[in-house]
Amino acid sequence: MLQRFEADPLLYGALAVLLVFLVLLVLRRMRKPAKRSHRPDVLDEGVGPAQRNQALIDAAPAAQVPTFVAPPASEILGGMGEAIAAAVREEVAAAVPVAAGDDLLRIKGLGPKLKALLADLGVTSFAQIAAWSADDLAKIDAQLGTFAGRPVRDNWIEQAKMLAAGDVAGFADRFGKV
Repeated sequence: MLQRFEADPLLYGALAVLLVFLVLLVLRRMRKPAKRSHRPDVLDEGVGPAQRNQALIDAAPAAQVPTFVAPPASEILGGMGEAIAAAVREEVAAAVPVAAGDDLLRIKGLGPKLKALLADLGVTSFAQIAAWSADDLAKIDAQLGTFAGRPVRDNWIEQAKMLAAGDVAGFADRFGKV
């Protein structure tokens, strides 16, 4: 038998583990279940304490009851409403063509975002840009944010004058193809 054990120790090891497992299982089943005890509950004494507690709750003065006051809407999202509204205005201005205005995208250096920004400022035609004075240009430039300086650098007023007059050939000679 010893020779057999030396020849197949894995088999005998597995049998030993199985035997130990079965012994532990039998011992566990033989153990007595834990004794359960009853813990007293508030309702064990009867209905009296519950009625007394309800009477105390009902008799509480209204001043002690906290009231919830909702914060103003501007504090709830921390300014997100204004940011969302501005983004929606930009998208609507870019998607909906301005009925009474010109295609300001024909002005070199003026893209869709600037067109939407100018529309928010009430500028929708070449004639309006062509009529800008130095003061008007300074006011508009101050409201262009990251695009400040573009009207002067790209010479929007001269381009708008030519496009408002319908001088497409002169515009193409001076600023390039429309």
